[in-house]
Amino acid sequence: MTASRAWFIAGTDTEIGKTFATCALIHAARNRGLIALGMKPVAAGADLVGGERINEDAARLQAAGSFDPGLAHLNPYCLKSPVAPHIAAAEEGVTLDGAIIRKHFDHLTRLADHVFVEGVGGFRVPLGPDYDTADLARDLALPVILVVGMRLGCINHALLTTEAIHARGLRLAGWIANHIDPAMLRQHENINALRDRIDAPLLGILPHTNDGNPAAVADHLTLPDQIETSPNR
Repeated sequence: MTASRAWFIAGTDTEIGKTFATCALIHAARNRGLIALGMKPVAAGADLVGGERINEDAARLQAAGSFDPGLAHLNPYCLKSPVAPHIAAAEEGVTLDGAIIRKHFDHLTRLADHVFVEGVGGFRVPLGPDYDTADLARDLALPVILVVGMRLGCINHALLTTEAIHARGLRLAGWIANHIDPAMLRQHENINALRDRIDAPLLGILPHTNDGNPAAVADHLTLPDQIETSPNR
């Protein structure tokens, strides 16, 4: 099977619910009867479980998928320290190789209809001296879905990230508003401000949840391919 579609999931910052949104996208695809998988090419921060190094975000993507492709494919680089990945990699003497990531990505695309590749941190996180996550998205030739963590300052972060995505020659397929701060003032006004300024569709607004269950909010999302194939466009 060849994947019909794949996307790179970027965030406006770290700790804005990027993994939660990615898992919700996976469940949204599964709800349509599609085989969907997530991928976390690089993760920093892991625990040793049964002799295997496991990152929490990668494990959540693993659990959300239609089946388990194995962490070796889903998360080829799992670094121990919860710091910037290029620092963690240097400490371990590891080179984060885009070609190796590509090999595992291609394997996943042969198994699934949709593959969602989650970045690490924000959009331009260094992976090496001359390579970052924006370069990875470009090398994988993937359209980008931007997850905006709705909190004070999100408009600036979202617009700067949008500019960076376009500057790399990448297509912004859509964006997701994720309510990470339930106490945020003027949430709807902030979303409307972003609607007016981001030249890409709003794929959905994820409500703040106490249980963090992405399957429960999957119906709040529209996948980019649903918009692109809509007869009303």
